[in-house]
This record gives sequence, C-alpha cells and structure tokens, in this order.
Amino acid sequence: MTPDAFPPLSELFVRRPFDGVGFSPLAANAYRVLLRDAHQALDDAHVPSDGRRVWILPGRIEVLGKHVDYAGGRSLLCTVERGIVLVARRRDDRVAVLRDARRRETVSIAFDAPVRSALPWAVYPRTVLRRLIANFGSAVHGADIALASNLPPAAGVSSSSALTVGLTLAFSALSELAALPAWRTTITDRAALAGYIGALENGTDFGLLAGERGVGTLGGAQDQTAILCSEPECLEMFRWAPVTYERSVPWPSEYAFVIGVSGVVAAKTGAAKERYNRAARTAHRLVDAWNLHGGARAHTPARTLREAFEAASHGPVTQMPSMLVDAARAGADHEFTANHLIARLEQFFDETFVIVPHAADALASGDVPQFGSLVDRSQGGAERALENQVAETLHLARYARELGAHAASAFGAGFGGSVWAMVPVSDAERFASRWRDRYLRTHPAASHRALFFTTSPSAPASEVVGDTVCADA
Repeated sequence: MTPDAFPPLSELFVRRPFDGVGFSPLAANAYRVLLRDAHQALDDAHVPSDGRRVWILPGRIEVLGKHVDYAGGRSLLCTVERGIVLVARRRDDRVAVLRDARRRETVSIAFDAPVRSALPWAVYPRTVLRRLIANFGSAVHGADIALASNLPPAAGVSSSSALTVGLTLAFSALSELAALPAWRTTITDRAALAGYIGALENGTDFGLLAGERGVGTLGGAQDQTAILCSEPECLEMFRWAPVTYERSVPWPSEYAFVIGVSGVVAAKTGAAKERYNRAARTAHRLVDAWNLHGGARAHTPARTLREAFEAASHGPVTQMPSMLVDAARAGADHEFTANHLIARLEQFFDETFVIVPHAADALASGDVPQFGSLVDRSQGGAERALENQVAETLHLARYARELGAHAASAFGAGFGGSVWAMVPVSDAERFASRWRDRYLRTHPAASHRALFFTTSPSAPASEVVGDTVCADA
C-alpha cells in the first residue's frame, strides 16, 4: 500500500485510516490479527464496543547512534513492520485495567490505592500513570485497555518503549490532556512529545513538568523519537538533549533489513539494568570531569557530553579535543579508569560527529560500500568501548557480513538483543535462512528464542481512525 502523506513534526499526533498507513500486505494482515485479538480481549471482559480507540505502536531499529541519546549525540533511526496494537476505552472511575490479549494477563491499577503487580510488564503502565497524574492531576481518567504484540520482547527493538508510548498516547487522548495549559506550553510538537515520554521513562524533569520515579534506566529519548517521528522508507537523523530533527534519508528500495534476534534477553532489570546504566553513568562522569577540570571557568556548565565537546573545541567539533581528554584523565578513579573514560570519549566522538552524519551522506548518495564501512566502524566502537556486546551479537554481526550483507550491526541497549543486516530485497529470505542456520550451529541453546524476520523502514505510531479492521479469514 502507498502511504498517505504523514503530518509534519509540528503536529502532535498522527491519525490515519488503517489503509492509509502504507503497510505491506504481510504487515497489514499481521496487524489485523493483533487488532482482532485486542478487541476480543475487551469483548470477553464485557467492555462496550462504543467509544473504543485504537493505536498501532511500531518497534524501532537504531541503525546508528549507540548509547548517545542521553549524552546529546545523534542517531539514525527507523521503525519496523512489527509492533503493538492497543485498544482503549475511557472509564468513569479512577482505575486502569490493562489486558494482554496474547499472554492472557491482566493488570489493574487503582489511582488512589495502587498495588504493585507481580507481572514484570506492570512497571510500564504504573510508571506512565504515576507521571501523568503527577503532571496533570485529576484530569487523568481511568481506562480499559487491551494490547496485543508481535514484537519480540526484551530483544532490543524497543517493545517496552513502544508500550510506554502507546499508553501515554491512550491516556492522554482519553483524558484530553493536550488541551491543558501545562501540556500546551511544554509539549509543543511531536519531537517534544517524544522528549517528554523519554523523561517519563527515565524519571527526569521535562521543562515545567516535574519528574517522577521512572522505570529505573538512565536512557534518553531515542526510542520514543523513532517510534513517534519516523516515516516509511526513510531513515531519520536526530540530535539529542533536546530532541532535534536534522534530516531524513531515503532508504534504497532495493534493500531490506533482516533482523536477527539473538535469543539473549536484553533485559533492563536487576544486574542487566546496572550494566546498562554504567554506560550512561560513564557519560555523566565525563561531563562532571569536564565541568570540574576542563570547563571550570565557563559561564555555563556543560549539561551533556556533546556540550562538553563543543566547549572544549571552541567551535565545530572536528577532532578529539585534548582538553577533554585531559579532563577525563583527571576525573578517573577505580570505578571509571582513564582508559575506560577515554575509550568512551572516542566512541562518542566517532559515532556522533563522524559516523552518523557521514553514513547518512553515503546512503543519500547511493554509496552502499561506504555506508557498510562506517557501520562496521560503529560496531567496532561498541565492542571496544561500551562493554555491552555478548558473543551472540558479535557472531550475528560477523556472520551477516561474511554471508554477504552490505552492512550489519548490533543495536539497542546491548547485553543481548538483536542485529540488523542490510541485504537486497530479492535475497532477503534466503539470507535470513542461511544466517539463522549458521548462528544456531554456533549457539544451539538460543534456538527456542532466536527469531529472524525481514522489514523495511515503516510508519510512526498512529491512532487508527475510521472503520475497525479485522483479520483476513
């Protein structure tokens, strides 16, 4: 299907009839099945059908931009042709009841007497509601919500952020929060909305909207921005802190992404959360070191690593500033050694100021070999500096290139998750089969969780308007 023109980022919300989104026939029917299941979950709970509203929330690919969003770097992003469907209806009380149609699990949250659920995914609706109520008070209404997903969970494709985005959109729409002065003065466009939902997840303030306890990770707004602000058949380049659109790059139609889900759970809880947060804390330590040892005489302290680079460079950033390296050495200790801090500086510089913009240029000019070379450089930087790769993702990226992929990289938070590979559309299914077979010969224990699928850059999160769609018989 050919998509209708999508609204500019100045418009807060995307609303489209299902047939106007531009899904491929395969993706469209998969979403129809999810919609059927979500509606059925509400039917089974005797939730009236009138007044239901529907959202589709895609997963995302971080094509480039590894661990840079919370540090003010830049990324190249798109969504995938898989996602979460959410069907919601406003309630008259202050209770939210959420039903996972596929898992057959239910979470009930009373606004005035919340009880912690034992279900792991309950943290996301609880976090969304806690923040919305803190920022908008009694304007937030209860809801009956059913969801159904074909995103692999904890796989690096942002299933958790897709859920958080969807819940924020649903509660905001059902409660008409966008009409409130506090919303209108702070969340002025879709990029700002992505920034707000990122702050909702990480617990920080967003303008005048005070922070609340988030989900426990120190992330930025990359995932939320990709989910809300992407366009079909394009890669989007954004700069972070604040969310700033830079350019769109057409994706060459003769190529597809093949996603290899390693089967190693990329969780952000427990020890995995601490490893994830260490990458963010390293960036924060570098900013503190610059403000203390390098930029102490500056009128305004740096807030992000990008600002530290700009201050140390006294202009455009074209090379690693020696003053910033000296500050990193001065700020080192037993937890963050000088070698570790300097390696992280090099990775951030390379990813933000060299790889992402040059890769966008290469893709725009049709120079696929150069694009692939820059992606290899990004993958190497992650392996050296981020400490977030595991054997499974290392092997997936390596095998993809050896099997002929024009580019391949791990993506997401790391510590498991997925790898994307760029291959000709005509060879995508054959490549996926060969890639899977080679991977499972090395990692047979991953066979029950590994997944390989093909996608093109897809549409942003949208509310589905018009007639309800059903799965093909």
